Amino acid sequence: MFLFQQIDSIRDFSPIAYKELPDVISDNLNSAFELRPYQIDAFRNFITFYESDKCPNPTQVLFHMATGSGKTLIMAGLIVYLYRHGYRNFLFFVNLDNIVKKTKDNFLNAASAKYLFSEQIVIGGETVKVNEVSNFQGANPDAINICFTTTQGLHSDMWFPKENSPSFDDFTDSKTVLIADEAHHLNVDTRRGKVDKNEETSTQSWETTVHRIFSANRDNILLEFTATCDLQNPYILREYENKIIFDYPLRKFREEKYSKQVRAIRADISYTDRALQALMFSQYRLKVFQDHRIYIKPVVLFKAKTIAESKDFEQTFYEMMRTLSGSILERIVTSSPLAEVKRMTDYFFSKDIDFVELAQELKEEFSPDHCISVNDDKEAIENQIILNSLESRDNPYRAIFEVKKLDEGWDVLNLFDIVRLYETRDASKGKPGSATIAEAQLIGRGARYCPYVINEDDEKYKRKYDSDIDNPLRVCEELYYHCQYDSRYIDELNKALIASGIMPESQTEIHYLLKDSFKQDDIYKTGIVFLNRRELKSRRDIVELLPSMRDKEYTVTVDTGKTTMDTMMMNAHTNTTVKTHTHRTTIGKIAEYNYSIVHSAMRRIDVFKFNVLRSYFPNLKSLREFIIDASYLGGVKMLIESRNETPSPETLFLACMSVLTKIGGGISSIKETYEGTTDFTDKKINEVFRNKTIHITDPHGEGVGISQNAPSIRPEWKVNLRDMDWFIFNDNFGTTEEKAFVAYFSTYVEELKKEYEKVYLVRNERQLVLYSFNGGERFEPDYLMFLCKRNATGFEQYQIFVEPKGNHLIAQDKWKEDFLLQIENRGIPKKTFADDNKYFVWGFPFYNQQNRMTEFSKAFESVLSDSTGA
Repeated sequence: MFLFQQIDSIRDFSPIAYKELPDVISDNLNSAFELRPYQIDAFRNFITFYESDKCPNPTQVLFHMATGSGKTLIMAGLIVYLYRHGYRNFLFFVNLDNIVKKTKDNFLNAASAKYLFSEQIVIGGETVKVNEVSNFQGANPDAINICFTTTQGLHSDMWFPKENSPSFDDFTDSKTVLIADEAHHLNVDTRRGKVDKNEETSTQSWETTVHRIFSANRDNILLEFTATCDLQNPYILREYENKIIFDYPLRKFREEKYSKQVRAIRADISYTDRALQALMFSQYRLKVFQDHRIYIKPVVLFKAKTIAESKDFEQTFYEMMRTLSGSILERIVTSSPLAEVKRMTDYFFSKDIDFVELAQELKEEFSPDHCISVNDDKEAIENQIILNSLESRDNPYRAIFEVKKLDEGWDVLNLFDIVRLYETRDASKGKPGSATIAEAQLIGRGARYCPYVINEDDEKYKRKYDSDIDNPLRVCEELYYHCQYDSRYIDELNKALIASGIMPESQTEIHYLLKDSFKQDDIYKTGIVFLNRRELKSRRDIVELLPSMRDKEYTVTVDTGKTTMDTMMMNAHTNTTVKTHTHRTTIGKIAEYNYSIVHSAMRRIDVFKFNVLRSYFPNLKSLREFIIDASYLGGVKMLIESRNETPSPETLFLACMSVLTKIGGGISSIKETYEGTTDFTDKKINEVFRNKTIHITDPHGEGVGISQNAPSIRPEWKVNLRDMDWFIFNDNFGTTEEKAFVAYFSTYVEELKKEYEKVYLVRNERQLVLYSFNGGERFEPDYLMFLCKRNATGFEQYQIFVEPKGNHLIAQDKWKEDFLLQIENRGIPKKTFADDNKYFVWGFPFYNQQNRMTEFSKAFESVLSDSTGA
């Protein structure tokens, strides 16, 4: 049980033991920052724990709180509370220097709008000052002494002491409160499972340094703050389960209406059009605020992938704004089918603002004097105070150009539009990549609610118009994320946003347990299973593209004009209808129509230079062969969606660029080439298939993580596998297609038992791996059938691989089906010890209820008859 759950139990069942918020906190924080209920609970959780006899010495706790929930305010409140309890020295550290600078301003600059303490701090009847110190030698015993540093700087000072810097000795004789912001960066040792942080190593880590300081005095306190504690890492979970004092995830933050509603506008338009659309929305919000006499200046952020791209776009942006005309804005607006764009346009017209006047306003509002760049460390540090005060009346900036300097530690309330200036994805195996997670963190910062009050009874810090769709101020409670028209990317980003606020208990632990009856069977005790391996293939033998690149169908959209509004972290979508046409073709057919289209596209991608291609494909005779031969690009299939019934040469060129860029990336990533062996060697079944536990996030409906016997399963798929002797595990938790297959198999068991003495179906939960003959690509078939019967000299065993496949994956995974169907003729079972038994290794076509039942049923029927001569 987590520490915060234990405290929740105290609050629920022993309220008198749950400490009240002391006046020393509320009286000494800036009254402009009204404490929210969850912030009060955070304080009360800590105080309840700290003042209990269960609190260890030294004391370490973690506040796991969503971005924007006010972690720095919690720090300030705890500083005055702990001063009351005898602490005078406070060490603040974080990984980024710009966050240090921002925090200094929040703690020390009484003139700042974000200053956290009251105008005068009074504790125990005495006025207390806040002093910045470089070390604690000679620190004022009657003041709050704060040393600000970066984690890297602290580490360096400890191991390479300098004059006026803190040293290990500072923390031995006097108790200190260590405040670690963005604390997830500290866990370099814990993350990889190093338990003894006192162990001396040749290279001391940040975590080791902090732990040594923390352990120097038994009265020290370590307060850690983060929004992204990686609790899916078992070492992190084990380390922090008894230290997380308060948990307030992003999901709860949004549900309690303390954030903006995050929505994504994904549109198949150019970057410049995307940017101008964002500027129009920003100006729209400005005027809606002004209509209600509210001074809030909406800000737009342009996020690039690299510094060079950001700088290039900044110059493009300035030139675009210099030449901006009303006709350009009119073109963007009239081509968008989005209802929000029409609502915005109707608003401007209602105020007698035509496109020409709007263009002039945008040129003035987003001139270079009102834009700021934060692309490198120098700019980030120099402009930190500006960026931390964007809400101020005297701050003129409306647009920001950045790459990743603002992903952490940026306090901003009036960011309403983020424009993504690239279209790449970095997901792996369905999981968001690091770039997507960083984007989610940035969105989390932009999602902070920009507070205002219209009516006296309005809650200033909460959304007010979730249920009032037509209210003009609703747009002022939304953050728009402008990106490409790619639903997969949005799904990945949505996963990253949800993951940033999810705890391990939201995952379901699934147990695949082998049945005792199966473990008593001879097939488990002494039986064997056959699998192949992969071997390095000489490049001299390479005569084709990898099947996984060549044999799937690539879907390409080219300037369709489609636009959708997505409400992030909710299943809410506003779709629009644009008439489009689809066209199926191959690269070979496009080359036959106009060879220069393909050739021109290839010339723009370095890997397709002939001398480079020859290094990957030594048998290649010419570039033309690579383009038209079906072993290479000739047979690569494309499904092109565009506005044209017959794709124009330009559309075909853009489609080729899209597909060839993906294939080129795949070729470039090839380090070694492999092939799967045709020999299938034996391995003991009891060494391959064992009990296994997996974690499933958000299991629902009939899909992954749901039992085959669950109430939600439709009757024709429902099977109580616990009672079925032919299924080796206690249950099946696979996809809907997998459940359909298991149900299908169950209807044939009795017939199979008439032909075979042993009939078993095995769920392969990533326990057995095969490698395709062509390319040596890894493949883990979902199921294996074991069928055994006696013959004159021994017995025959049929091992059959089965892969249920959803409709959306049939074309993409065609290489897997091709491999399965090759196994019967090419796969050769090889036993370690010879015997009189016969072994057969087969693969079946994909199981798919809608598109593969004829082929699958024909294959399945082959095992229902006498297969001795197979």
